[in-house]
Amino acid sequence: MSRADLTLFSHLVLVLVGPGGAGPHDLVRMARQGRIYADFAESQWYAEPKRLEKLGYFSSRREPGRTRERTHYTLTERGAQAVRDWMREPARFSRVQMEPAWRLLAADLVDDETVLRSLEALREQIAELFAQLDAAEAIARSIPHKERYLLLNHALARRIVEAHAEWLDEVERQLGA
Repeated sequence: MSRADLTLFSHLVLVLVGPGGAGPHDLVRMARQGRIYADFAESQWYAEPKRLEKLGYFSSRREPGRTRERTHYTLTERGAQAVRDWMREPARFSRVQMEPAWRLLAADLVDDETVLRSLEALREQIAELFAQLDAAEAIARSIPHKERYLLLNHALARRIVEAHAEWLDEVERQLGA
């Protein structure tokens, strides 16, 4: 059963640190590469590992970095057990915040041209996300123990981005007519 002191974000941090360990700088790098999956403030990636260590889910050590020492976290047995417990729980459908859909809801307050201008930046973002997914798939192939799982996640993410592109096409057809 999920513990009251662990949020969905806590579990994400536990999983990303995993058995090999990671530092907050590694978590931030992974978050930037995987922003399609979750988008949290950089400060959270630094604060949450400290909190999880205080609660006994991580241990840490100092390691040399490029300019100064860095903290490297590893799962404790308590952290590994928390992940195992969480994995035994049924998954829920992803919570999705869809700003473009919210903007379309405001269409009755402005004209269609304004709505379309508001949404046009999505094209560039969709192209960036496809490029990031291409890079992520290449990276996944260099991590043999996680490759299969990463590629499955990337396939889902690609479908989500494709759905946004198709939806945007439909909105442009409908409002641009």
